[in-house]
Amino acid sequence: MYILGIESSCDETAASIVQDGRKIISNVVYSQAEEHGLYGGVVPEIASRRHIDAISEVVQKTLDEAGLGVNDLEAVACTFGPGLIGALLVGINYAKGLSFASGKPLVPVHHLRGHIAALYLTYPQLKPPFLCLVASGGHSHIVAVDDYTHFRVIGQTIDDAAGEAFDKVSRTLGLGYPGGPAIAKAALTGDKDKYKLPTPHTENRYDVSFSGLKTAVINIHNTNNMKGEETDINSLAAAFQEKIADILSDNLAAAAQNFGYDKVATAGGVSANTRLRQLIEQKIGDRQFFAPQMRLCGDNGAMIAARGYYEYLAGNTAGLDLNGVASLPIDFK
Repeated sequence: MYILGIESSCDETAASIVQDGRKIISNVVYSQAEEHGLYGGVVPEIASRRHIDAISEVVQKTLDEAGLGVNDLEAVACTFGPGLIGALLVGINYAKGLSFASGKPLVPVHHLRGHIAALYLTYPQLKPPFLCLVASGGHSHIVAVDDYTHFRVIGQTIDDAAGEAFDKVSRTLGLGYPGGPAIAKAALTGDKDKYKLPTPHTENRYDVSFSGLKTAVINIHNTNNMKGEETDINSLAAAFQEKIADILSDNLAAAAQNFGYDKVATAGGVSANTRLRQLIEQKIGDRQFFAPQMRLCGDNGAMIAARGYYEYLAGNTAGLDLNGVASLPIDFK
């Protein structure tokens, strides 16, 4: 069964064809990162316009690389939330048009559920239940994946997400966009113990808060500038990365222990962070650990197609009145 997945929730225009939810047949991603880097972050209006420019070519290239036509597809899946509303609507409307013209079912996909489905593409043998840390630009969740379409939130950010904090700190330190890879690169030659950063506390043991941590880093850098002192950028980046990775891995390991999960995973853009992966593996003991291939950590169409397969099997299809939703919980009904 071939499913076409379309992703346009932020600054990647992506499409992919996946077979039976597990095998990538073709996968095309058009990234706008270089353009948005000029502004230090994603500009929603620019993102929407670039999606419009690229989506037809991206989908056609996906079909061509797969050697398939629209009639060979079982269904068309698309991200409908959460994300930038203008960007989402480009992908949704294209998918609706393709569905209407071809008579193929339209399958709505939650973006974070898509990130989790990237694990199935990396590990064809992986099956629920398992516990997953989903960390990206706009989200930091610990999710119990009880079945392919049944999710429970154990913990989440109460303010900034990990990826968002990386972006803002990277911009302050002059390291560029996207922040995660830039900070990780700087941290390679930094001393993570040179700067002492606070550990934020939350009422729920498994929630996270990164706003105060982000502010602490910014204050250190700004204070040094006012005093005419030089900030060791690489060491401050290393300290910040270590604190983020330490908090996320601590929470995930504690949740796995307390809720009795023997399989632990991470997904989303921040899951590409090598230090985070190292700390998770150190802290979860003899539990199995799963993380997506690096190319599947960021936004891509393959994860949407894979997720679309399981949503389609569950009977979750949509009509031509499908709309975008900027904010949508992963455990929505």
